[in-house]
Amino acid sequence: MGWLGTSQAVRKLGPEGRHDPWLLLAITGLVAFGIVMVASSSIAVADGQHIGEFHYLKRHLEFLLVGGLCAFVIARRIELDRLEKHSGWLMLGTFALLMLVFVPHIGMRINGARRWINLGISGFQPVELAKLTVVLYVASYLVRHRDAVETKFLGAIKPVLVAGLTAVLLLAQPDFGSAALIGVVTIGMLWLGGARMRNLVIMGLPMIPLGAWLALSTDYRVKRLTSFLDPWKDPFNNGFQLTQALIAVGRGKWFGVGLGGSVQKLFYLPEAHTDFILAVIAEELGFLGVLFVLALFALLVGRGLQLGLRGVEVGQHRAGYVAFGISLMIGLQALVSVGVNLGVLPTKGLTLPLISSGGSSTLMTCVMLGVLLRAGYEIHRAEDARRMATRRADAATQHAALERPSAELPLAARTRIEAALEKVHA
Repeated sequence: MGWLGTSQAVRKLGPEGRHDPWLLLAITGLVAFGIVMVASSSIAVADGQHIGEFHYLKRHLEFLLVGGLCAFVIARRIELDRLEKHSGWLMLGTFALLMLVFVPHIGMRINGARRWINLGISGFQPVELAKLTVVLYVASYLVRHRDAVETKFLGAIKPVLVAGLTAVLLLAQPDFGSAALIGVVTIGMLWLGGARMRNLVIMGLPMIPLGAWLALSTDYRVKRLTSFLDPWKDPFNNGFQLTQALIAVGRGKWFGVGLGGSVQKLFYLPEAHTDFILAVIAEELGFLGVLFVLALFALLVGRGLQLGLRGVEVGQHRAGYVAFGISLMIGLQALVSVGVNLGVLPTKGLTLPLISSGGSSTLMTCVMLGVLLRAGYEIHRAEDARRMATRRADAATQHAALERPSAELPLAARTRIEAALEKVHA
């Protein structure tokens, strides 16, 4: 049956599995809310560029409901053991794509950064693929080397080196935010996989001076840090994005100015439909709108982490680690995006998953969520199989008890056992 099916007879005889309803609820809510807010935040921008007021909305729907939906459906049908077997090759392919951005006429330079590959009809950011392949690789490594990760200091060094090489390629583009995100998620997965925090801290200590040097080595990063600390010191230059976002947040108050009523999106707030879409949400829907978005992400990430724990408990380590990684990746990216919009983190070019308008970001988020839903499916299947085995074992024990001579088994006990057996068979 290849990648999309299963040929194992034992699965045909066992439970079919089921998709997690809470994950589906959170995903559906974020997708629907994102469509509404992309429409609201992008109309003025598209109209000002004379490309049609619904240009960005149509583009978002194409990536989300055409490419994203197809990718989501395909991803949720692929068995995780198939992905594990090919995780090494997927990682090598990701490295190749990350280096292609530097090849002339293939890589695209936009706003001074080389992060896109020219596909003709659209650009593609390999970093979005890297977020998924790193999770799959680390999960595969944890399954194969769990004992070494838990007991040896260098047991976790290989995934750390892989994440480090990925970060180096991203820093060369440059993309400091995504590099840091992938590094933190890798450490988080290793810790949840059983690695000792002491060992992870020791391995991470050399990264602190390196990170500080990278943050202070270029003028634009220094300006981002200084403008973040006091954006009102230079509100029309380095602090412009953050000050406009804070004005939008302040105007929204508790209930907002009404859907479509944002003033800041009218050419005051840069990237209103992408990086700073949460500021538009805060202005139009107020604190309650922001709280609604945070609740949906909390449901998605919390449920994913809960499924990861249940997967490890029932022996589905592969599915559990994948659920951990994808939940951390989406949750931390959302956290950084929210922090940037609210002025508590330095400005980074990270979109709000499923809410912001985007091409490759939206597409690969759909793929990640399809894989997460598949992990939940396999975890539920394992739980159902365990419950079925328990019921069968209980039934076998009760059958053995009924076969004892009548003199050895009181009538009342036989009656209770027979009633229990009828419930099991029912």
